[in-house]
Amino acid sequence: MADLCTPTFEDLATRLGFTCAEAGGPVEFRSPTALENWTLPVLEFTIVLGAVLALVYAILRLRRHGDPTNLVVWFGATAFLFVIEPPIYFPDAFGTEEYLGTMFAHNLFSVEFLWGRLPLYIVAIYPFMATIAFEIVRMLGVFKRYGVIVGAASVGFVHHAFYEIFDHLGPQLRWWEWTLDNKVNLPFFDSVPLPSVVVFAALWPMSLALCAQFFVGRHVDAGRHFSGLQLLWRTVVIGLSASVGVFVLPLPATVFGAGSDTVRGVLYAAELVALSAVAIWAMATQWSRMRSGTSTIPPYSNDFVRWYAIAYLAVFALLWATALPDWFDAVDGVTANGDPVGSLWYTAGCFAVAILSVAATFTVPRPAPDSASTAASGEPAAV
Repeated sequence: MADLCTPTFEDLATRLGFTCAEAGGPVEFRSPTALENWTLPVLEFTIVLGAVLALVYAILRLRRHGDPTNLVVWFGATAFLFVIEPPIYFPDAFGTEEYLGTMFAHNLFSVEFLWGRLPLYIVAIYPFMATIAFEIVRMLGVFKRYGVIVGAASVGFVHHAFYEIFDHLGPQLRWWEWTLDNKVNLPFFDSVPLPSVVVFAALWPMSLALCAQFFVGRHVDAGRHFSGLQLLWRTVVIGLSASVGVFVLPLPATVFGAGSDTVRGVLYAAELVALSAVAIWAMATQWSRMRSGTSTIPPYSNDFVRWYAIAYLAVFALLWATALPDWFDAVDGVTANGDPVGSLWYTAGCFAVAILSVAATFTVPRPAPDSASTAASGEPAAV
């Protein structure tokens, strides 16, 4: 794969502490103690364990309750990953060099795929965070009360909060390195490209949730059962449709902001603000209805998501705490080690949103042990 190691990737890898020659083979293993710093294996373990447990929960949910929604979200997110990521890692091979170029490079983790381009934790983070966000919104009854589109926007909002806690810390701890002069990454929000803040943190999970709920979730809520073959083709369609959604949803920014980084940044921010406003209104209103007992939507519960979301936030609070001394000592947004720092105030806001979202799931009614959690809602559900 030496011919696919572009000069830009080689430069990014060197800054992260490795070379293309060290990142060999379709699959590679290395000792967790041999990584760049101790935070890499901590991150890897937290995300991979979360994804595995989410898959186990999805399988048990299907077997015990006949509800495949979680399984479809998990595999739909994974299908989306394998559609989106390879052209980003190998732009020459996929003919996307002129448009995408080399956007970033991951550091080397314990388990790597595709010649050092794809760490295992990246494979895991797609279904893991999609499950966390989707299930928080589902526990609050937003899909059944307000329909597919508003529910999907709420998933994007919650996912954005959890993801940006991670996104603004990664460059400082050398989990990855962005290409600073790549036009696709511009404009930057401190150490993070604004397209990552909006598209990959909010719009892709919104697209996935919309497709998963439209093709499967709303039918399950109505009491329908699917065969294995029906779930298979629907999951494939969800992964592909979500990929299309990632190009469609940011079109206002990518089309009207094509000639100006400033205009593009403003439009990206406007999309995020609009999505957040809808989600905050829907989630707060429905939470209030459930708390007051005026909602007729049957309760839904997922203790795995409740407790693992807390574990995720605790781990990242620790990681951020250990990074703060270097963050405060940074000069012009760069630490003494030459690593860019993210936005502390924005991360604090995302922590607040994530904590409030998780706390809300602990304060709403839960189904009785013998109740069918897939019962259809008594309220009209707008699609």
